[in-house]
Amino acid sequence: MIESTSAHYSSKIKILSELWLGYREDEQFGDFVEYNDIGLPLAYMLDNDIVKSTPMAERFINETYDLLITALGLVDDKTYESVDDMLDDYESTQESE
Repeated sequence: MIESTSAHYSSKIKILSELWLGYREDEQFGDFVEYNDIGLPLAYMLDNDIVKSTPMAERFINETYDLLITALGLVDDKTYESVDDMLDDYESTQESE
C-alpha cells in the first residue's frame, strides 16, 4: 500500500470528510452525496485513520474532489483548507453573478 503525504491530498480528504459529516442530509447536496457514495465515506475513514490510503483510494478521493469543484463552479487553482472555505467562495461567485 502507498500512503500519499501530499498536503493537497490531505486537504481534499479533510474537506470531503467534513462535507460527508456536515452536509450528507442537506438537500442541496443530495445528488452529489448519492453519486459519491464511496468517495465521501472513504474520505471520512481516511481522515479518521480507520483505513490507509492506496492508489485506488487516492483515485476515488481525487475524482470526488474534482466533482465537488465542478459542482460548485470553482476553479481548482486554490488549495482549500475546509469545506467552509469552498462554500464561501461558492457563495461569493453566486453573489457576483
